[in-house]
Amino acid sequence: MARSRFRGDRGLTLRMGGVGLGLGVLYLAFAAILYQTPIGAFGIVIVLGLAWGQWYFSDSLALKSMNAKVVEPAQAPELHAMIDRLCALADMPKPRVAVAVTDLPNAFATGRTPSHSAVCVTTGIMQRLDADELEGVLAHELSHVANRDVTIMTVASSLGLLAGFITRYGMYFGGMFSGGRDRNNNNGGPAFIVVFLVSLLVYAVSFVLIRGLSRYRELSADRSGAYLTGRPSKLSSALVKISGDMARIPNKDLRDSQAMSAFFFAPAINRESVGALFSTHPPLQQRLDQLARVSAELSEQG
Repeated sequence: MARSRFRGDRGLTLRMGGVGLGLGVLYLAFAAILYQTPIGAFGIVIVLGLAWGQWYFSDSLALKSMNAKVVEPAQAPELHAMIDRLCALADMPKPRVAVAVTDLPNAFATGRTPSHSAVCVTTGIMQRLDADELEGVLAHELSHVANRDVTIMTVASSLGLLAGFITRYGMYFGGMFSGGRDRNNNNGGPAFIVVFLVSLLVYAVSFVLIRGLSRYRELSADRSGAYLTGRPSKLSSALVKISGDMARIPNKDLRDSQAMSAFFFAPAINRESVGALFSTHPPLQQRLDQLARVSAELSEQG
């Protein structure tokens, strides 16, 4: 966990370490198998280059995917004032502040380190929440940055995307790079069938890793944000409002934002969505029950 005044979470640290170790093994296995194919070292360079780019430019890519714009204090003074106050409370660097013009009520944090990060809110969430509720959501997002779990999520997501990319286009690249080998000894075809199957496996494993970490990190961020602000009831109120309004968002808008769903404050799905079966977030009631326990603990301390 980054050094800040957010409460430490040993469970999150252990899970991040486990996911990081699992991803490292997957990357090495993926690279070793790619090296045995006709594209060889060139394939490894492509995979590593794409993974590095996904990590290094993660904040810019995430903001671009939501058509979000970085705003200065003069453009959004109240939003900046909230984040300034929370960063001072948490003793952490201030991230870039961005706003996405969409009715989808949500927020997310992104970036490779606390010093190279961004927090984005939508116009939809700012219109629906009062100041205290929005502050609770922002504290939740800042805890993701301080805990560095957003970095692990970015790396995990990039591996899944790369595996999916090779699963989809592996046979095409196999034909390009195997050339005469396919015609003479037919080595290219079987090699890329192996890559195809391994890519499917890597995608499945990374999917499970992402879902497991994502659900826990949301609970951890709820706790951290609630302890920092001292108002868990406001975060609960924000969750109820956003989850209720999500059902009224057009399905097209929900589908357009699915790539960022794992990073959102609340999942971009409705109750009828098949995606609910593979949710990146814990159930709403579980989050509310946890915040109620935090509220009771703070009351006892008070």
